[in-house]
Amino acid sequence: MMRLAVAAVGKLDKLLVPVAGEYQKRLSRYAALETLETPLTPDPARPSAALEAAVKAEEGERLLARLKPGDVVIALHPTGTRMDTPAFAKALADWTLRERVVFIVGGSLGLSDAALARADARLSLSDLTLPHGLARVVLLEQLFRACKILAGERYHK
Repeated sequence: MMRLAVAAVGKLDKLLVPVAGEYQKRLSRYAALETLETPLTPDPARPSAALEAAVKAEEGERLLARLKPGDVVIALHPTGTRMDTPAFAKALADWTLRERVVFIVGGSLGLSDAALARADARLSLSDLTLPHGLARVVLLEQLFRACKILAGERYHK
């Protein structure tokens, strides 16, 4: 069984919890999934580039602390590779040849340079700007579809 994890800054909004829970339940047939949440650092009241970098660095340290040395780390990032669902399934199959695949999701300011440097790949879910909680739900849904493809099942229903 595949070992997957989603390491994210912040908790899901209460409206998204049931949707995420449904996809986690569906996904459990195909993969062992861990959710690794770290606290969100409040945005500075008067943001400057230096303060925003400090927030991202702090959040990045907490994300990196949740990773294991053998993890394949995929960063959700706007500059990442965009792919359709069948291509994502193929990539997931390649990534899961190793120990555990961890998808990292930053806070409202994004991922730190250190977190991006640790990533084995970058993935973009859309050209649209998505709140980080919604990005997590979209990721879970796509992981479910990818697993269905890898199991030889219909995925487009």
